[in-house]
Amino acid sequence: QVQLVESGGGLVQAGGSLRLSCAASGGTFSTYNMGWFRQAPGKARESVAAISRSFGTTYYADSVKGRFTISRDNAKNTVSLQMNSLKPEDTAVYYCAADRARIGKSPSASGSEYDYWGQGTQVTVSS
Repeated sequence: QVQLVESGGGLVQAGGSLRLSCAASGGTFSTYNMGWFRQAPGKARESVAAISRSFGTTYYADSVKGRFTISRDNAKNTVSLQMNSLKPEDTAVYYCAADRARIGKSPSASGSEYDYWGQGTQVTVSS
């Protein structure tokens, strides 16, 4: 059983930056593909970014390409999401998720492929 705890959310003005972190415990972190998802009020959950367990293969939603960067530190069991040039439409609860992936599996944008989820952290971008 993997536990995921997100941190780093908050209130920021449009154009600003935030860095989200997700700390994992209870499993072998390096065997999981990791993803960040978000859900705004009244909207469906959507994938933001994901990173493979090895080789650092990444995925980004079109809406965040060039602004967000996902990274992981397998020695520290953490995955981070650097968010720059934030927009009001980035306002949402952001969730970290872990996918028990075979070696070589590309990081997935589908939430159904993830086995463990964090409790979420609120990001609010004011205009």
